[in-house]
Amino acid sequence: MAVIVKASLGKTKYYTEVVAGDNKLITDEPIDKGGKNEGFNPFEILATSLASCTAATLRMYIERKEWDVEKIDVEVELENFPLTKLAVFTRNISFEGHQLTEDQLKRLKAIADACPIHKILMNEIQIQTKIS
Repeated sequence: MAVIVKASLGKTKYYTEVVAGDNKLITDEPIDKGGKNEGFNPFEILATSLASCTAATLRMYIERKEWDVEKIDVEVELENFPLTKLAVFTRNISFEGHQLTEDQLKRLKAIADACPIHKILMNEIQIQTKIS
């Protein structure tokens, strides 16, 4: 399944409109990088993909199992180390509502690791660029 996203940046420094289908969001750079901080920066968008995919994947599994979980919180911290070409995603997941057993929590960790964005990030990645 291909996903197509279009980012358009005019003359307003770093203020970028991103469109995917009928949905639109704004990205920007922080003030200290010359932007106006009017939207997520690109690193936040990358971390958002992992956090939201993890939450949705967990919710699907929890509903299928009919477990009573009120809320799923997924916090992702992304640290980038360009000199060593290392990026570290630290994902913290918590659940509100039903008290989950150790076996359930262990299974939910495996389910979190099966989220599609997690799988993509763990794969070899290629970027092909065409300029017109």
